[in-house]
Amino acid sequence: MNTADTQRLASELERMGYHAAQNENDADIFVVNTCVVRQSAEDKAMGRLMLLRALKEKQPDKIIGVMGCMVGVKDPLYMRQRLPFVDVFLPPSEPAPMVEFLRGRMDEAELMAQDNLARQRRDVMQDMVEGEIILPAHEAGNLISAHVPIVFGCSHACSFCIIPFRRGIERSRSVGEIVAHVRSLALQGVKEVTLLGQIVDRYGKDIDDGPDLADLLRIVHSVAEETGLERIRFLTSHPNWMTDKLLDTVAELPRVMPHIEVPVQAGNDVVLENMKRGYTTAQYRVLIDNIRKRIPDVAINTDIIVGFSGETEAQFMDTYRLLEDLKLDKVHLARYSPRPNTVSARRMEDDVPEVEKKRRHEILDELQAQVVAEINSHFLGKTLPVLIEDQHKGKWRGRTSQNKLVFFEDNAEVSDRRGQVVDLEITWTGPYSMQGRLPQRQYTPDSLAIISG
Repeated sequence: MNTADTQRLASELERMGYHAAQNENDADIFVVNTCVVRQSAEDKAMGRLMLLRALKEKQPDKIIGVMGCMVGVKDPLYMRQRLPFVDVFLPPSEPAPMVEFLRGRMDEAELMAQDNLARQRRDVMQDMVEGEIILPAHEAGNLISAHVPIVFGCSHACSFCIIPFRRGIERSRSVGEIVAHVRSLALQGVKEVTLLGQIVDRYGKDIDDGPDLADLLRIVHSVAEETGLERIRFLTSHPNWMTDKLLDTVAELPRVMPHIEVPVQAGNDVVLENMKRGYTTAQYRVLIDNIRKRIPDVAINTDIIVGFSGETEAQFMDTYRLLEDLKLDKVHLARYSPRPNTVSARRMEDDVPEVEKKRRHEILDELQAQVVAEINSHFLGKTLPVLIEDQHKGKWRGRTSQNKLVFFEDNAEVSDRRGQVVDLEITWTGPYSMQGRLPQRQYTPDSLAIISG
């Protein structure tokens, strides 16, 4: 979500005549786009801002902005007091405060020049929907995969989650906005989009008689067929809102990838109840079985929080056994950290020592490496379609339909394979990536020419 917000802000600034600095020493404007879902993320953002404070003291003309969840959707008075050296505070997904701040510093001639530049950019992009110039110039034509927010905010309020306080209540974007966004990305060379929401499968729940996520996927799939967009993904889902209709839609539409993100967070019912997740481990097991029955070759990813308030060793081992049984394709692991204003921070004690949280994290990490190594080994010798993203250390790399990372060498030395879907024979597998090769050309008697002389 922050990546999408950053791209939108950069695009807005380019409409005003600014461009991305090649290195930060040359920048006139700095914006730190923040995440506060865990304490470590907030600490990282604050560390960066303290470095910028020193820069601001030496060079007062530099413009500093803070964007995202650290600011939140309410009046950022507290942040202004905490960070008095910051010029602009931008709520999540909202570039307007920076635009207004910069325009306020311009004289009439500069404003006219900026408006002319914006009109010129619209003329250049005339095949796109007006106003939907999403990607900044340094990414347009170079970005293979991009994110499209479809639901802002969240109204579910898990006891550990700060997102509803910082991003506000759930707000679905209109189908027209989403289609324009997707179409413009495709016309700028993007080959894969991921539809985003804090609970993405609640899309449309706040709109009377509106479309749901399955309906939206069909519409976006039609746009993909028209524009050459290769792949569609979505995240992150919630177990309570994943319907058979949605799963059958994923199975039916060829450009929607067989890749499901559905967090469980814990494998013990008492912990889940304390988290206010709204389901049991038995219900989650049934859901995973249903997903696998309805979507052939599906990859299922999940999230786990270790060391939640009151989590005992026995309750943690329930989570271990759940992951051991279900054998999911990827587990995003996090150590619990209480966040301000959440139910768990106000009413529950953070009583699992940090050293114990780290131990539990490492145990699950080791288990998951074994699980994924086994899953990936089944791809050995198979030929899979891989969307090529870029080069890394002399090899091309891309992802399968299940979002598995694959590296390969191209002896033909094709200058640029980015954005191509290439069939690769898998020659090596590990828990975190796979190696492949272009299939050897098969010769048949009909394809041979015999020359004698």
